[in-house]
Amino acid sequence: MMIRHRGNAPTVDPSAYIAPNATLVGDVRIGPRVRVMYGAILDAEGSTIDVGEASIISEHAVLRATAVGERPQPVHVGDHAFISPHATLLGCEIGRCCYIATGATVLQGARLGPGSVLALGAVAHARTAVPDEMFVPPFTVAAGDPAVVYSPDKPDELAAAIKEVNFAGAAFGVQHEWADRKARYERIAEVRAEEYAAHADDEIL
Repeated sequence: MMIRHRGNAPTVDPSAYIAPNATLVGDVRIGPRVRVMYGAILDAEGSTIDVGEASIISEHAVLRATAVGERPQPVHVGDHAFISPHATLLGCEIGRCCYIATGATVLQGARLGPGSVLALGAVAHARTAVPDEMFVPPFTVAAGDPAVVYSPDKPDELAAAIKEVNFAGAAFGVQHEWADRKARYERIAEVRAEEYAAHADDEIL
């Protein structure tokens, strides 16, 4: 399904394949020989999504750009990248020949260098820079610039790293004290509610 959003319609190279139940919303730009498979959602919101040549967007992957926060956060996927089923890419940059495994997540402002791998269930946290060809192991969190890998068996170290990247600020432009979770998440929901209100004017093409 192709949807015009905020006046922008997806553009798809003639050599690309878009599955019948994939959804492209807004300023989504699909390059040559890209394959967007069943159930994938690419939602540009107020920004852009670019997918480079011969990249694979697998089943039920979610790619979402945004214009909220400190600056617009497009999603850029370089050539020959492989985005596996149920992966989530939010306002991030994926270098060429990257492999994003099933269930992996890349958060706002993160950058993955060419040839890097985010293994099964791994996370590249907000504002994280993953060096070229780095392997982020399964079910770990990469955070920082340059990335440091944290395992879930060290929750205090991981919490400190997440606090340092200031996810709420990076993703939503929301600034609240780390411990004031209710106020922070209330404001995050308000930011998203305002952003998503623009979908009331969407046009299915």
